[in-house]
Amino acid sequence: MDDQRAYWDRAAASKTFAHPVNQRWLAAWLRPDDRILDYGCGYGRTLDGLARQGFGNTLGVDFSPPMIERGRRAYPKLDLRVIDGLPMAEPDASFDAVLLFAVLTCIPASEDQTRLVAELRRVLRPGGLLYISDMPMQSDARNLARYAAGEARFGVRGVFETDDGAIVRHHTPRHFDELLAGFDRLDAASVQLTTMNGHAAEGWQILLQRGRD
Repeated sequence: MDDQRAYWDRAAASKTFAHPVNQRWLAAWLRPDDRILDYGCGYGRTLDGLARQGFGNTLGVDFSPPMIERGRRAYPKLDLRVIDGLPMAEPDASFDAVLLFAVLTCIPASEDQTRLVAELRRVLRPGGLLYISDMPMQSDARNLARYAAGEARFGVRGVFETDDGAIVRHHTPRHFDELLAGFDRLDAASVQLTTMNGHAAEGWQILLQRGRD
């Protein structure tokens, strides 16, 4: 599947991301001084929200320079950085929590998702949290048609091309269970959200913990 960097660089100025943050989870599991990584932070919207809640020890990374540039203009106090790929430059066990918001949907290949999850596990301390917000398979007619066309083209049900040229993926519960098998699940919830192209959709949020091995 094609590298999507060019798409996200073009989209950086116009897209709005809206996955909500579960404040109850943050209050129950994190302290204000915990070190938090937002991987695939886009323009920093989620980290700005965390900063407003008192979480100041954060880092946001994204592979799109225009996304990071937009975030630095909007939120100059945030630590936002461009990364080229994996592995990250961060040491082992250097974060108390990692946020992965609407990122797996942008990584259609299973092997690339597996590589990313392994890297995030590496930078999490034992007992650290992985908070995922992403897209499950939808049941409406528009998406069902996209899944059928995408499966014929890409060979994976749930992978499809959006009208504006992004190749994305919606996920089955089984796929998430297999992908996240190295973590302990603490909580999960369905959320109603608006996609970057303005459509109503159902989202999944999962709170996981790295084992103390």
